[in-house]
Amino acid sequence: MTDATFNLQSGADQRAIAALRRKNAVWRRILRDPPAATAALLLFVIVAAAVLAPWIAPFDPYSNNMRLRLCPIGGARCPDFLLGADNQGRDMLSRILFGLRATLGMGVTAVVVGGGLGALIGLSAAYFKRLDQPLMRLIDVLLSFPSILFGLAIAAVLGTGLGSLVIALSVAAVPSIARIARGAAQSIMQQEYMEAGRAVGLGDTALIWRYLALNCWPTILIYMTLQLGQAILLGAALSFLGLGAQPPTAELGSMAADGRKFLSIAPHVSTIPCAAIFLVVLAFNVLGDALRDALDPKLRQ
Repeated sequence: MTDATFNLQSGADQRAIAALRRKNAVWRRILRDPPAATAALLLFVIVAAAVLAPWIAPFDPYSNNMRLRLCPIGGARCPDFLLGADNQGRDMLSRILFGLRATLGMGVTAVVVGGGLGALIGLSAAYFKRLDQPLMRLIDVLLSFPSILFGLAIAAVLGTGLGSLVIALSVAAVPSIARIARGAAQSIMQQEYMEAGRAVGLGDTALIWRYLALNCWPTILIYMTLQLGQAILLGAALSFLGLGAQPPTAELGSMAADGRKFLSIAPHVSTIPCAAIFLVVLAFNVLGDALRDALDPKLRQ
């Protein structure tokens, strides 16, 4: 092993140790921030409830009983239904748990797929200069379209359903994350260890994944966390318009749409799913802001 290679590996090990220390410091900072800690706890409870929905839901979310139709919260007709019943006589609590499962799965899948693709495009544009202009012009074209148009266009081509909605949300997440990743990567490209890596003969793949991507991940992670709330909100809006999950599938946006006809006589059918969407999006945004404050060295000072 040459001295240059040893020094480069030693520097990589030191950066790994520093990254672990930063990670621990980030969590300590979040736990000391009451709003961030509350948002993290709320998200943990929501995600756990969604994952365990098949086991903790008190009733079958698709079993209807028309005698309990539009039973209010605490109604004498449905004492076992803690959140009342919907327009088909189905337990609202069970449907909310399964609706969270569908909505969170949709948002997380879209952001992971779209964010991963966007990050790859951004890193490639920053590293390979000949790809910068064509890739960024493609991103500019995607940014020129409102996100909701992707949902309308993809639904027209592929039809309605959760699968089409996830594709639309994934495409919508690509351009903004690609821009963030490119901006973060361009600053990393100016660092000395990138030049040192080239000097000792490391290939493009090693430089991109071991040095460029690992140093850009905090910025990308923060934006993906914020993008989760936006993806869930956009997915719920498209489902509200009838482009997402189709009846009788439990999904928060479609549940809110089902209850809009009964706002005057049974407001809980629509307001409870809307409140669940609000809490999820708010928690993701608060946690994303806390992560940004904790990971940004300028804001830590």
